[in-house]
Amino acid sequence: MTTETNTNLDPEPTADPASEPTADPASEPTAEPTTDSTTDLNTQPTADSTPDPNPNPVPVPVADVAQPVQPVQPVKKDRRLLRATLRWVAAVAVFGVVGTGTAYGITRLDRTDVPGLATHSDGRWTYPVLVRPPLPSGSPGPNDDTRNPAGTHYADLRKLVLPAPEGATVDASLKGTDGWLPTKDFLAEFASADDRKELGQTFVDNGLRHVTARGWTTPDGTHTRIYLLQFDTAAVAEAILNGKLMSQAAPTYALRDGDQYELDGKFPDPARIEHVLLAPYTELKPYGARQARQAYLASGDTVGVIIQSRKGGMPAVPFEQTVTLQSELLD
Repeated sequence: MTTETNTNLDPEPTADPASEPTADPASEPTAEPTTDSTTDLNTQPTADSTPDPNPNPVPVPVADVAQPVQPVQPVKKDRRLLRATLRWVAAVAVFGVVGTGTAYGITRLDRTDVPGLATHSDGRWTYPVLVRPPLPSGSPGPNDDTRNPAGTHYADLRKLVLPAPEGATVDASLKGTDGWLPTKDFLAEFASADDRKELGQTFVDNGLRHVTARGWTTPDGTHTRIYLLQFDTAAVAEAILNGKLMSQAAPTYALRDGDQYELDGKFPDPARIEHVLLAPYTELKPYGARQARQAYLASGDTVGVIIQSRKGGMPAVPFEQTVTLQSELLD
């Protein structure tokens, strides 16, 4: 939406017709600095050395003598100040509209929509237009505490997985059957067989309903995997996140992509989404040929796991961007 600022909003000053003489349009003051017109208007003719062509002037009645013109108060500076003020008010109004639009949902997160991720040169990816799938008629969102205390995602979870960015090669192995992935394919992300067995039993005991996923590789070699795990209630999902998958200091289970992680203290607060629990981690040095980052999040009845790795080091910006956009879709 384009907002046009009307530069004619400031009222033109008016003068009392009884006290202001009629002026020729060419003598009107302009926006550029000029000589002092007030002095010219008020200065009466003075005698000089030029001979008077009429040495015996006819007396003129006093009533016909033009009265001294009252000085016009300069207004240029005030008008410029008024215009500047109006421009600032218009700018604030534009930002207010943009902020309101963000609160109503996702159409597309362009490069300037996520704080701290403002330019293409910082390594951000270009995603397609993001649209939440429609809810069944009358169904509340997952974070509507009054109408949906269980935190159920009534929308199709398969359509809540972040799509691959432009130019990426999609990982066909994560498509599953009709979009649902076997639990064992998610468990394969973890390095230890004992951890896979223990975590698999935890999912059975807590009624894991569905797993859906998407993965891709971008031209710079970054490999991304996103998994969404749906449980019966938000309380169960939060218990799995906080009690099983992660702790405040580090993830509970080591991944195939690196096993030593720490909480990412540099993850920007403005990139966090309200109502979404989030724990981002980064792999500690010395790491191998590839560095990995991972994030665990929960919104309503769903737990999300995001893993990214790249040879030579995993940049923070595309990781933060991916986590934020996926959080937006689940909120």
